[in-house]
Amino acid sequence: MTPKPIIVDGHLDLAFNMLTYGRDYTRPASETRRREVGSAAVAENGDTLIGWPELQSGNVAVAFATLFAKPSRSQLHHAETQVYRDFDHAYRLAREQLSVYHRLEGDHPDMFRIIRSTPELRALLDLRRSSPDGSGPVGLVIGMEGAEAIRSPSELDEWHALGMRWVGLAWVGTRYSGGWKEPGPLTQDGRALLRGMADLGFILDISHMDEPAALAAIDQYQGTIVATHGNCHALLPGYPTNRQFTDRLIEGVLERDGVVGVVPYNAYLKVGWTRESSTRDEVGLAAVIDHIDHVCQLAGDADHAGIGSDFDGGFGLQSAPAEIDTIADLQKLAPLLKQRGYADGDVAKILGENWLRCLRRGLPPS
Repeated sequence: MTPKPIIVDGHLDLAFNMLTYGRDYTRPASETRRREVGSAAVAENGDTLIGWPELQSGNVAVAFATLFAKPSRSQLHHAETQVYRDFDHAYRLAREQLSVYHRLEGDHPDMFRIIRSTPELRALLDLRRSSPDGSGPVGLVIGMEGAEAIRSPSELDEWHALGMRWVGLAWVGTRYSGGWKEPGPLTQDGRALLRGMADLGFILDISHMDEPAALAAIDQYQGTIVATHGNCHALLPGYPTNRQFTDRLIEGVLERDGVVGVVPYNAYLKVGWTRESSTRDEVGLAAVIDHIDHVCQLAGDADHAGIGSDFDGGFGLQSAPAEIDTIADLQKLAPLLKQRGYADGDVAKILGENWLRCLRRGLPPS
């Protein structure tokens, strides 16, 4: 039997879900769904797409795991816990989420391991390859989505020492950058933060940044640059916000040898799709392939497209393409890519190897 390609997922909000909804990702997804029937978790976020057996059967080897909280002005549900009032509060929430990842690693080292360096990445992959069935711990590369928990560049040393390795300056707008639904430039505070990040070798994620801010960051930042999760605006004419990536922005990431992670989220694949008024079967995985292919056509190769599922990141089963039941079904992308003419080596790049190349370049050497 041909082994499944390694999957690297460019974006998972694991700690946010664990703290907000009490989700336990060491369980099967089916058990979490059973426990959450009729719960706020399902009403607000949908049925989970992630569980430990599904991560294993999908050969998900590495995930970019987030520290994520919302500013209070973006709060959607009264019971949300990961909502900050000010920068100090954002810092405390991010530290709490970081502790969740450290406990997850400490309590379940056979399931999850924080990846802080290229030797740790290599050891994790070697361990999985040496396993008879290719299973093993999932490596977590921790980063921050929306950087207001970094109260000043002087705190970057602290975050780096604690294991954080990538930073996205914005979710909605922040004091560092214009963002989703809140356009604006890269600010002077943002430029100072980028200088500090470059000194320590953080990976920069331009997802959620407003396009002018992201382009300015790409121009300034000399470290590794990625776009962990977002789709192609060119395939979504009339999309109502600045959330998706224009060709100009994608080309900026490509010029820096970065990777663009495509999101299998129906609302990011079909303009006007909503959980309330649409059905899952309106969107299939072919639409995901369209966005992957668009990135590859802009690049002229298959070296810069990836997956950033954002599963459980504000959407769940009810809002995923029809062929997706859990994260394990990302493997279904492989035969669809082959049908589009992608060779086995290119499929392996898109599902995981492109992200691994960026991590080998962007993580510390020791």
